[in-house]
Amino acid sequence: MKFYDSVGPNPRIVRMFMAEKGIEMPKQTVDLRKGENREAEHLKRNPHGQMPTLELDDGNYLSEITAICEYLEEKHPAPPMIGATPEERAECRMWTRRVDLNICEHMGNGFRFGEGLKFFEKRIPCAPEASPGLKMIAANRLQWLDGQMADGRDYLCGKRFTLADILLYGWLDFAGQVGQPLDTANANIVAWMARVAERPSAKA
Repeated sequence: MKFYDSVGPNPRIVRMFMAEKGIEMPKQTVDLRKGENREAEHLKRNPHGQMPTLELDDGNYLSEITAICEYLEEKHPAPPMIGATPEERAECRMWTRRVDLNICEHMGNGFRFGEGLKFFEKRIPCAPEASPGLKMIAANRLQWLDGQMADGRDYLCGKRFTLADILLYGWLDFAGQVGQPLDTANANIVAWMARVAERPSAKA
């Protein structure tokens, strides 16, 4: 396998996932700033022109971070970062879906349509007028999530550190650097961020 890597939260999430599982593989950097991800060579790997992409042993390509991570989990089940039982896997997928749809997607587009508009407006359809509202929705859903973590859970799936945590951490850390800092009133998430930041994989 070969991992096509780049800057940005999504490739980092896969790198963190691989680091937690101890997976090593060749990596090739794709220069997003120069637009290499929109060139024909990369579009053959991922017709959506996004990052990251995983080249499989059979020469096929896989994109979308949750699909990549689920594939890697099946190929390397230990240690389990999604779950070792149907119940654990379902719980992780539930939280991953909630985090992705309600927080990460809104943060991402809030940035692309706002602070990142000059970079993205010639690459993807952008709606600048939507940026403030998307950021507001993400902030609201983070308040909701903070309340869900008020029962003393260490991670989104209780005591288990999973893909759901990696996804949320990658995007919150990125958002804090591009004009969407975490509201410190979300004390449970602030404490959770500190716990995740102490993990060696956070440096991936």
